[in-house]
Amino acid sequence: MSIVIANGHVIDPTSGLSKPMDVLVDGGAVVKIAKNLRGDEVFDASGCIVCPGLVDIHVHLREPGYESKETIASGSRAAARGGFTSIVPMPNTSPPIDNAGMVEFVNRRARETACIKIWPSACATKQRAGQEMTEMAELKAVGAVAVTDDGSDIASSWVMRRCMEYASMVGLTYLAHAEDASLMEGGAMNEGCTSTRLGLPGMPREMEEIAVDRVVRLARLAKAKAHICHVSTAGSVEIIRRAKDEGVHVTCETAPHYWTLTDEAVALYGSNAKMNPPLREAQDAAAIKAALQDGVIDCIATDHAPHTPAEKD
Repeated sequence: MSIVIANGHVIDPTSGLSKPMDVLVDGGAVVKIAKNLRGDEVFDASGCIVCPGLVDIHVHLREPGYESKETIASGSRAAARGGFTSIVPMPNTSPPIDNAGMVEFVNRRARETACIKIWPSACATKQRAGQEMTEMAELKAVGAVAVTDDGSDIASSWVMRRCMEYASMVGLTYLAHAEDASLMEGGAMNEGCTSTRLGLPGMPREMEEIAVDRVVRLARLAKAKAHICHVSTAGSVEIIRRAKDEGVHVTCETAPHYWTLTDEAVALYGSNAKMNPPLREAQDAAAIKAALQDGVIDCIATDHAPHTPAEKD
């Protein structure tokens, strides 16, 4: 049976198409994109965007351990409603996804309850404690697509280097939560004029930039692929830009709130504008937007879900 998705705004990244068109689907495949197509069944997509399924490489599904906030079932359906057909959940659950059995648990729950493709990431260190590497070869064998201690950084540069080397050896990418925790202790928002005016303890942009620089240097040393999560400052952008120019295997992501909002939102929305990394200043938002346009930032991730302070993300 042929299906026509009619009157939608079609975006096809491969061909560069971006305009109102019809899409003809037959036998489970797109066979034609044109105007005024006919099929056995017609779906009116007026006012909608029609494009290939989106991929979100940084989500938090909270299962196991925090099912009251999110499950693989509910998270996958929320993603599907937003046009995402593949997602990569982070491993900072309870217990954390730090062994082959836990990766298999995520895969089984995904098969049973998810409506889209789930590509699980796994922890880089056992219990996300930053001390002992996980068995990455086993994690890769059962379907992990990356390793990360997301929600916290690995404090030891020696351990981070070894994690990168092991990940590279088995064909996994290391995802870095770049954050110098000693500079953020007690912070509630970005450190700057707004935090001073509100009387709130701040988190300086250097807490991210120092950590980003460390990730870049260790990736160069380990000859490994590193991906930096939730970039939020202009300084981080410049560090990553230079690293790419020098041939370091580093990629990065940001999230929509880092170029659509600034730390001034905290005065309006209170704790609803509290996140980690925090919202930064106008010049940072402008730098993030420019880096998206020129390709220094490789992709956009949501990096969002309900959480508690104990989960640290």
